[in-house]
Amino acid sequence: MEDISQTSIGILMLESQFPRFAGDIGNPDTWPFPVHYEVVEGASPKLAVSQSPEQLLTPFIAAGQRLVAKGACGITTSCGFLSLFQTELSNALQVPVATSALMQANFIQTFLPSQQTLGIITIDSSSLTKHHLQAANVPTGTPVVGTQNGHHFRDAILNNTTQLNYDAALQDMYIAAEELLSTHPNTGAILLECTNMVPYATALKKRFELPVYSIHTLISWFQAGLQPPSFARPSAKMMGLE
Repeated sequence: MEDISQTSIGILMLESQFPRFAGDIGNPDTWPFPVHYEVVEGASPKLAVSQSPEQLLTPFIAAGQRLVAKGACGITTSCGFLSLFQTELSNALQVPVATSALMQANFIQTFLPSQQTLGIITIDSSSLTKHHLQAANVPTGTPVVGTQNGHHFRDAILNNTTQLNYDAALQDMYIAAEELLSTHPNTGAILLECTNMVPYATALKKRFELPVYSIHTLISWFQAGLQPPSFARPSAKMMGLE
């Protein structure tokens, strides 16, 4: 069996073929630390997002167990909608599990002034239910908008196409963010539910001048606990012993 004990993070991947740009959870160049991927056979983007995903729980647990057996000490997933599996996966795998970027929502809200709110951009707001939000402990009433009013990103991801136009997808991010801010002008930060949205986070920050959080911010924090950074031992002089 392959040993990945030097790789803290194991990533459970949907079975997909769309391009994964740098920033996407499925692109190894996204991460400044080693990660290991395990594709969950039959777990299409559309099944995970737009249809009933319960049938995916067993294969996700099995794939997670394979990663843990190889040495992964923390598990995440490539779809924010899998917050539904948070409790079941963490109990089954017996290692820390961070299924969804949505798990940051409550944490981020505490950073903001009391008159501001966090706003969530999801791939499809009509499919992101109260059950997904409750599973991630998202504060009740948190605004959510989707990219379904755009023209490219949602369909390219959910239909699992072989082409994804960066510029067209970015325009869809702008449309969603503009909708969020026009309907909730007190938005103080944006959280991207979808792990495929991270490549557009910098552009969103620049255009709307708000903090942007994502699966990248969550897993960077997650990894920092699984593998705390090492620092040089202080010298005797620094310790005041000389």
